[in-house]
Amino acid sequence: MRRRIIIVTAVHPPSARFLPDAHASLCRQELPDGWEWHWVIQEDGTSDEVAPYVPDDARVTFRQGRPGGPGVARTIALAQADGEYVKVLDADDQLPPGTLARDLAALEGDRGIGWATSRALDLLPDGSTAGFDGDPEPGPIERGAVLDFWTAHDFLAQVHPATLFVRRDLLLALGGWMALPASEDTGLLLALNAVSRGWFSAEVGLLYRKWPGQVTGQASHTDTAERAARMAVVEARARRLTDLNWRYPGVD
Repeated sequence: MRRRIIIVTAVHPPSARFLPDAHASLCRQELPDGWEWHWVIQEDGTSDEVAPYVPDDARVTFRQGRPGGPGVARTIALAQADGEYVKVLDADDQLPPGTLARDLAALEGDRGIGWATSRALDLLPDGSTAGFDGDPEPGPIERGAVLDFWTAHDFLAQVHPATLFVRRDLLLALGGWMALPASEDTGLLLALNAVSRGWFSAEVGLLYRKWPGQVTGQASHTDTAERAARMAVVEARARRLTDLNWRYPGVD
């Protein structure tokens, strides 16, 4: 039986037009013998506007549900996640060739690593890319390191949560993505880092599309009061998990 990586994507009508590009990037991935990927696309809502963009591919599952935000959509998509690993791919982003194989190698090579991230580049409207100067050194990320950086840099993590590759069982143990209107992926990342060592690949593992309609570009995303509340909950969760002293995989 082939082993699976489940790609999880939350989508809403404005971003649906980018699904074919995301699919093309998945088709360029090469995996070791015995491995395959399966893409679960979960619409955040029940419109008629997303389905026309869903690729006709037996490796793709499309589901819809009542709207609750991207965190809810991704979490309910886990009902279809029948593989050992889960990879995040936002509808408007792309995976450069080699990304899945590197993520897989990091976690298959060390049972003490619970999750992996990689370098991300912004994909600008003119097709050019821009990077981030604060990437950590490639290799293991120790427990608590992401939280320490995040709190010291105005709630900016040094690894991008949209590049996340994670063990499915660990993801489920933490309850999936946080029930927040935004920053739900950062909340998950910090929770993972509170209980498990991670991994960072210096090779580019994500093209993060910048476009006018993206959720993170809306004024509501930067509302001062809401942002402060989101960050408070994200930090509190990570610190309480740290205090509980639970570790993945259970021993140091």
